[in-house]
Amino acid sequence: MATSKKSTPEKTPKVRKPMSDQQRLLLGSFIVVVGLLCTISFASFFFTGDVDQSVLSDFGNRESQAENVLNKLGTALSDFFVRKGLGASAFFIGLLFIWTGIVVIAKKSAVKLKKRWFWGLYLSLLFSLFFALVFPSKPILGGTVGFESVDWLNDYLGHLGTSLLLALGGIVYLTLRLKYALKYKPKEEISEMSSETIEPIVEEEVKIELTDQPSDIVEMPPMIAEEDVPEPELLHTGEGDIAMEVTRSFNEKEESHNLADKLVADFGEVDPTLELSNFRMPPLNLLKHYDTENITIDQEELKDNKDRIVETLNNYNIGISNIKATIGPTVTMYEIVPDAGIRISKIKNLEDDIALSLSALGIRIIAPIPGKGTIGIEVPNKKPTIVSMRSLIASQKFQKAEMELPIAVGKTISNETFVVDLAKMPHLLMAGATGQGKSVGLNAILTSLLYKKHPAEVKFVLVDPKKVELTLFNKIERHYLAKLPDTEEAIITDTSKVVQTLNSLCMEMDQRYELLKLAMCRNIIEYNEKYKSRKLNPEYGHHFLPYIVLVVDEFADLIMTAGKEVETPIARLAQLARAIGIHLIIATQRPSVNVITGLIKANFPARIAFRVASKIDSRTILDNAGANQLIGRGDLLFTQGNETIRLQCAFIDTPEVEEITSFIGAQKAYPDAYLLPEFVGEEGGSSMDMDPNDRDDLFYEAAQVVVIHQQGSASLLQRKLKLGYNRAGRIIDQLESAGIVGPFEGSKARQVLINDIAGLDAFLNNQS
Repeated sequence: MATSKKSTPEKTPKVRKPMSDQQRLLLGSFIVVVGLLCTISFASFFFTGDVDQSVLSDFGNRESQAENVLNKLGTALSDFFVRKGLGASAFFIGLLFIWTGIVVIAKKSAVKLKKRWFWGLYLSLLFSLFFALVFPSKPILGGTVGFESVDWLNDYLGHLGTSLLLALGGIVYLTLRLKYALKYKPKEEISEMSSETIEPIVEEEVKIELTDQPSDIVEMPPMIAEEDVPEPELLHTGEGDIAMEVTRSFNEKEESHNLADKLVADFGEVDPTLELSNFRMPPLNLLKHYDTENITIDQEELKDNKDRIVETLNNYNIGISNIKATIGPTVTMYEIVPDAGIRISKIKNLEDDIALSLSALGIRIIAPIPGKGTIGIEVPNKKPTIVSMRSLIASQKFQKAEMELPIAVGKTISNETFVVDLAKMPHLLMAGATGQGKSVGLNAILTSLLYKKHPAEVKFVLVDPKKVELTLFNKIERHYLAKLPDTEEAIITDTSKVVQTLNSLCMEMDQRYELLKLAMCRNIIEYNEKYKSRKLNPEYGHHFLPYIVLVVDEFADLIMTAGKEVETPIARLAQLARAIGIHLIIATQRPSVNVITGLIKANFPARIAFRVASKIDSRTILDNAGANQLIGRGDLLFTQGNETIRLQCAFIDTPEVEEITSFIGAQKAYPDAYLLPEFVGEEGGSSMDMDPNDRDDLFYEAAQVVVIHQQGSASLLQRKLKLGYNRAGRIIDQLESAGIVGPFEGSKARQVLINDIAGLDAFLNNQS
């Protein structure tokens, strides 16, 4: 029996731990300092080298001093590397040390570090020989290495041979290191190419038929490099047997790192703001500061209001155990704790009586205050305070807000800046009577985003049927605005253009959802993070997605003129567009049920109500009363589906908006506004009148793609021909005009009217 040998355990290789950031900093700094010491001492040596020669023989004597900037250490280094070494070329060594230290500190890829050192030393040796050959009377330039090497070469090759050898060394560096090569094309070949007509290349389909008869073998292109394919071997199993050919399986090469992580390590993350990297946000001094901005406490007014509230409640046998006042910019909140056994509804019904006793414009009772065991009575101040836009923008709450789309609406009753994220709303409905502050509120929201977001991060689609409210934002068209292609005005005032824009936004939404599906992301935040981390390939249509904010200043006018044509796409956007970064802000001065319909309200959980005329209007906006008790001039109620908050909207005047837009408009901008997809309605068909002579250069290639895939869509041409959406859309129109694809059918791809390439060629030849 064979004795079994004990298997010796394999030694596990030791895995070297990566250096920490502190170790990298220490090592890199040390290498940089060494490089600087060498470079400084070498430079000083050319001025003090002759004087310091005597010091080298007396190096151990501390009393002897050298003239070199780095004293005796600098003299010794320079004598070794310059005089006895490579001469002036020794500077390359110092520079190599400095560069190596920077690579270590910055944690950059060290793959090319050995190659850089090899070619750096090669170049220093080449220059050392060159200086020794050209300047034989100055041996310090070439150093001992260069001088002695050239002297030895001259003995065997002569001066001419040595020169040619150095020239060869320079050519080696140019070709292998700098990849330089001469480009030459024979004269006859150029003349032949100019006389020929270049025909379009048509990819032929390769068909392989399996028959009983032997046929020619169709060679397919190799999937792997030929040098990696293993050679077949012959296996003999015995005498007289047929040899069997055996081919070893191919082992695929593996990447040691994630490709996306390597790209980020080498080049950093994708920066969407790079094109406008010098863009500056508007400064705070463009906004006004008002003298009446600080809240002043009128003790007499507080005492008088408290006494009247207590007296009125006592008249109805309602006792109060405690009362507290919170002073706001325009309203003071009196919190009362009634005696035990008092019904809250009894106090709620005394709203008008308390208003009469206080001689106030409008009293609002909150019974009870959410989260507190108190009842709130809001009483307008006799001297209201202006809430400036500057105070909101300068507040720490806004400046430190970690939100995607932060907007500062106003201040609460406790004089606290109210900041909310539009991306989480996700859409906002604003309504109120004429002149109560809606347009100022819209300006405050837009200003908040202009002070917080870069032009690459957010785009506005502005709809202004009144034609006067949003005109100031024309100045920032090429920075922040989005519009339809071939449109002169970025701010939309024509109702027909509004319908096209809304449908175009629906197309943009569908395209973005397609990109999210391909990227396997659930929302725009995940998608943009993935894109910036270089995990998405731009060649497949991926790009950074900015947020798009649609602002409609007068929704009632659109409903009156367009009706369902406007309501349907807005409802679709409100239902679906949140995940891909399209958010809606709709304002109206007519809060009636035929304008703010149930379909609209169901998709706008966040609402702002300014002062309205009746409780019915208040319930239409907020689903409860209260907006009819507001005092106007920016006094508003905000709800996001749960509690209702009373705010004083920030005041921003027209000159302030003008200065902000002028400041932004004066800076470098994009070539054009952000272009939305081109929308062609059912009545569209002007493409049928296109001139065949004006066809795109890629018309034939596009026709081939459409026929081969039997799918007529602009997105297909974008992917296959690497085109922008606008050019792909124009080519689709030209294909429709030529009769190759059918008419527009909404969200469906167009029908392809030709079956194969042969039919396409015959069809186009007949046309010509």
